[in-house]
Amino acid sequence: MILTQCAVCATELGLSLGKKCGRCSTRYCGAECQKQHWEQRGHDKLCKLIKKAGGAEQYHADTKYTETVAVAAAACAEDTKGQTCYICGDDKEGLVRMCACRGTAGFAHVSCLAEQAKILLAEALENNLGDKTLDERWCRWHSCSLCEQNYHGVVTCALGWACWKTYLGRPEDDWARGAAMTRLGNGLHDAEHHEDALAVREAEFSITRRVGASGIDILVSQTNLANSYHALGRMEQALQLERGVYYDSLRLLGEEDGDTIRSANNYASSLVDLQRFEEAKSLLRKTIPVARRVLGDDNILTLKMRWYYAGALYTDPGATLDDLREAVTTLEDTERTARRVLGGAHPTTSEIEMSLRHARAALRAHETPPPRADATDARGD
Repeated sequence: MILTQCAVCATELGLSLGKKCGRCSTRYCGAECQKQHWEQRGHDKLCKLIKKAGGAEQYHADTKYTETVAVAAAACAEDTKGQTCYICGDDKEGLVRMCACRGTAGFAHVSCLAEQAKILLAEALENNLGDKTLDERWCRWHSCSLCEQNYHGVVTCALGWACWKTYLGRPEDDWARGAAMTRLGNGLHDAEHHEDALAVREAEFSITRRVGASGIDILVSQTNLANSYHALGRMEQALQLERGVYYDSLRLLGEEDGDTIRSANNYASSLVDLQRFEEAKSLLRKTIPVARRVLGDDNILTLKMRWYYAGALYTDPGATLDDLREAVTTLEDTERTARRVLGGAHPTTSEIEMSLRHARAALRAHETPPPRADATDARGD
């Protein structure tokens, strides 16, 4: 997480409270904790090392990067056995994948993926290649250059730390630093470190407002914050933010913008979770055709919107037989597409498959007539 707590007692300091070590910038709530850290918890031995690494934030990011790379490599060990990195050609160090590549494609070292992303972005900046190219190359921090699908789970988390440690030393108003903070928050969220993701996203939102970011950047930050609220079960807070983001996006960007479509998806997801099924179905019936037209049926956002729509249909206690049949048909089509595009191991594919099983069970239960109350025993007793 971003260092927003006292290193000794974990008191929340935000981005500006408390005091810092004069040498390495480790943060404390006050002099007492700073003294205790130095005398009893080994800071006297670490202080010079932390300063040499670039300060407390850099040292922390480097340490977390090393830890999360090891976790990612261990999680992918079975899949990557006997393979080589498609970037450097080496089989040393732990390899990862967790994208939509199949067969022998897509295996890489996290360090190689990070270096590739860093070089591509630096080249685009140096040669003034324009915003479109910058956006495309920034995607290398979170998506595979071969299958072009996002990484997921612990690989996303490791790349998030790699990105943050690369750009955290830049000024607060530097776009790459802000984007790296977003990437870290998303990586922590994807690996289900939701409390840590919330801390990062709260810091991100605070900085976004303080540096006078654009309205669109603030909407992105609010979206990330709402996602963390949702993951932590703070549904009403999430819904309030998501509703505002959706209508502001609609006003500022129009219905066909990718961020507007994404905000509609987030808003609908919370409505479903809060069992506000009619509102969710109404929103999704309006926005799914836009997503299919603009993004295409193979886009993961379109797949998720159709999945949420089917969920709103079959989990509604008032679902009709036609609703249940539509849910099953929708999920069958969505599952086939997800399996083809994302692969069977992708978490979204697995969750759609589970929903399909539940929808089929609900349909079977609805189609099977209950036993007649006056039925007699078949033996005639």
